[in-house]
Amino acid sequence: MFDKLTQAENRFVQLEADLSNPDIIGNQDEFTKIMKEYKALSPIIEKYREFKKTKSDMEGARALMDEGGELYDMALEEYKECKDRIEVIEQELKILLIPKDPNDDKNVIVEIRGGAGGEEAALFAYVLYRMYNMYADSEGFKTELLSCNETGLGGFKEVTFMISGEGAYSRFKFESGVHRVQRVPETESQGRIQTSTATVAVLPEVEDVEIEILPTDVIIETCKSSGAGGQHVNKTESAIRLIHKPTGIVVECQDERSQFKNKDKAFKILRTKLYDLKQQEQNSKIASERKSQVGTGDRSERIRTYNYPQGRITDHRIGFTVYSLDAFLNGDIGEMLEKLATADAAEKLKGENN
Repeated sequence: MFDKLTQAENRFVQLEADLSNPDIIGNQDEFTKIMKEYKALSPIIEKYREFKKTKSDMEGARALMDEGGELYDMALEEYKECKDRIEVIEQELKILLIPKDPNDDKNVIVEIRGGAGGEEAALFAYVLYRMYNMYADSEGFKTELLSCNETGLGGFKEVTFMISGEGAYSRFKFESGVHRVQRVPETESQGRIQTSTATVAVLPEVEDVEIEILPTDVIIETCKSSGAGGQHVNKTESAIRLIHKPTGIVVECQDERSQFKNKDKAFKILRTKLYDLKQQEQNSKIASERKSQVGTGDRSERIRTYNYPQGRITDHRIGFTVYSLDAFLNGDIGEMLEKLATADAAEKLKGENN
């Protein structure tokens, strides 16, 4: 591990020099590439330098202890503190050295669908959509609605939207799966608690060069928009439906009044779904991926329960419960996302050691 860290620090020093080079500063593409690598290495090198300083302090304290005298007790205390701190730093370094998910820095496309529970499931899908938007806004991410299919009571049969910003996928990737809600439905007057579900899929946005779509593989259909939308609804054929013949994937987009914009968004969603399909096929071949407690592969897995009567949210993958339902649904989900990321890192670290 320390050989890797020494090599990484040497590379970091070289990158620092490159970022001060006038020739590189004048080349925007090269400068951006180097800055990206520099930022990725920064937390590792910062932690490694903390390790080296703490180790040096521990050796200094050890030397004072060997001398004896009146400073022995103070040196012993410092030695113990440094030794304990080194154990913590070593663990943190191991986690930082775990290979990074290449998709972590990408924007994400989130797709939420009402599941079991009819109208109540659609209303819950809207609650989740609002929750993610509020969290994204609080963290400085940008959201953009791509397509939606609304119900008469304000729910979503399905909704697709993009969250843009550095590290978006790393934040949201563990949200894929089945979300279960237990509450008295807004459509129910009897006071009975009903269980409904909504499914969430979080997909990394992909560039054109990553997935090639042959024009002959796609059927493009136009139709009139439906649902909310003002004067253009049902008057212009601005809605787009794409059918990808090899996979059977269907994408619809009607959010924009411009057919061209809807077509562009629809192809963006299709590329992302094809990339996700490819990734799932690759992951299914890796046994260790399937054993992960957190994972992002099985979208049919029930991952979380939102219990309104008890005011709690429980994530079943890590056994973590939050007793602040209102705040959570208003976008205060950061603690949950951090716990999931930590659990995933621990699982990967366990795999590295086995």
